Amino acid sequence: MNHASSPIAVLGPTASGKSALAVAVARRIGGTVVNGDPFQAMQGLEIGTGQPTEEERDGVPHLGYGVLPLSARPNPATFGSLVRGWLSEARNPVLVTGSGLYLRGIWDQLSDLPAVPEATVEKVRDLDRRVGARLLHRYLAAVDPARGAELHPNDSARVQRALALHLATGARPSELREGRATGAPERWRVLIAAPGRDARRARVERRVAAQFEAGWVQEVARLLEADHEGDLRALRPLGYEALMENPHDARERIVQETQAYAKRQATWFRHQLKEAPAWDPDAESMETAFQRLGLP
Repeated sequence: MNHASSPIAVLGPTASGKSALAVAVARRIGGTVVNGDPFQAMQGLEIGTGQPTEEERDGVPHLGYGVLPLSARPNPATFGSLVRGWLSEARNPVLVTGSGLYLRGIWDQLSDLPAVPEATVEKVRDLDRRVGARLLHRYLAAVDPARGAELHPNDSARVQRALALHLATGARPSELREGRATGAPERWRVLIAAPGRDARRARVERRVAAQFEAGWVQEVARLLEADHEGDLRALRPLGYEALMENPHDARERIVQETQAYAKRQATWFRHQLKEAPAWDPDAESMETAFQRLGLP
């Protein structure tokens, strides 16, 4: 493999340090950090989605952050195509994302999904109304742990679609979505930022505290004043719903939801990219990360 022409993917759960790692890698190779997170691509969600600040970018070129209007509704296929365009424009691209499903879209590993009868769709909607989003998510996680790990329990629309697909086909939605290819494409070099469980939880707490300190409550208030409540409820970026409902008591709920999401992300990467090397930001040096990527 010609490493000089190989794109790099820096992956990992929320608050794992992957953005800082991506900046360090891009600086090392004279490259560009390319965003692979659909929420970080949205305008107006800078604080709550953790879009890197100018200070955090540290002079390294970045592509794909804060470029889509809040009216956009990206899905894994359309967003994947958009990111592939950014990758083709970037010099020595370093992709960074925490979303396994959208990563599949970026790597063009999604298959066409079979049609689902409307009666099945309505059956799942009725089940959601009767038992609630969290129990519906537990059902999905039981029949398809990989898809369950990708979705937040409050993401009822996607949970419903996944369950309807399962009921209609008898197959796991994650297998249908992944298509033929699994794992990292041959020419890619991948590194997963993987702090230990306790460290990951502490990192999430620090991240949420920093977001509140940076003005996350005010960010949400500005979006509501600009009549974006409908967009936020349709997009469901993590934490924003809690802040819309009760900004004064939202912090602990957001910490818990983010920790649960980060756990699911870590599980997905561990199970779906078993061959990819991992790096512990709290126990290993940046030079170790460079070595695992085969950087000079």
